[in-house]
Amino acid sequence: MGWDILSWGLPAILALLLVSAGIEDARIREIANWKNAAIALMAPLWWVASGLSLWPDMVIQLGIATFVLALFLVAFQLGQMGGGDVKLIAALALWLPLTPLLQMLLVMSLVGGALTLVMLLEHKLRRNDRVLEIPYGVAIAIAGLLGLREPLLNQFT
Repeated sequence: MGWDILSWGLPAILALLLVSAGIEDARIREIANWKNAAIALMAPLWWVASGLSLWPDMVIQLGIATFVLALFLVAFQLGQMGGGDVKLIAALALWLPLTPLLQMLLVMSLVGGALTLVMLLEHKLRRNDRVLEIPYGVAIAIAGLLGLREPLLNQFT
């Protein structure tokens, strides 16, 4: 019974943090470190509430998230993605098993691509000379919110 509130409460807090991060990135092109840290630090509580075993489940989850972090650090190093975006993706990777994570990354890519095209078109129409910065945190947040349906709705099956 004690873990029941966590199995609903933690995803609800995650959803609020994702919405907040998306809005913040759209407004100021930054995602606060404390939001990414909170998302990452809540994941182990989620693991326990979800009934993951220490070995191998939690270790696998941590390994997948580490791989995702390393992968997106390459994008950061190439100047294609901001540090807050990379941290947000890695923090979300702590929450999602492999298949939902891959689905989330696919949705993130599609939404991010659409967002980029819209912003590029708007940038060209306004004949803006500034460097275009895409608030990719918006795409990450949308994909993360869609990914949340998996753990929430799986409780009913």
